[in-house]
Amino acid sequence: MSEQPEQPAPRETVDTVGAVTVRRAPKFYRFMAAGAVAGVIITLIVTLSFPEQNDFSVLQVVGFTGIFVVAICVALGALVALVLDRASRKRSRTVRAERIEEHEVVVAEPADDEKKA
Repeated sequence: MSEQPEQPAPRETVDTVGAVTVRRAPKFYRFMAAGAVAGVIITLIVTLSFPEQNDFSVLQVVGFTGIFVVAICVALGALVALVLDRASRKRSRTVRAERIEEHEVVVAEPADDEKKA
């Protein structure tokens, strides 16, 4: 057997040029997570700044207050992200982009009957 290096498969390249819109967009989940963290902090500050009630424990008050405050803060974080997203669309620009696709060309090998002949 000869030790010839295996030749790479032939490749076909396709180039296309088109217009692409480029802009900076905020990540919504980060704004919503920041809203959740702010909601928890606000809940703790508000709950612990008032005197304790005899009807409910401190944990119950923190839980009930936290449900509403955290939900409102997450919604506000999403709203801020949405406003920033709309503002970033005004500053978007269109640029020319080149897309290069490369595919391997499949070469059919002769059948066993044709090899023997």
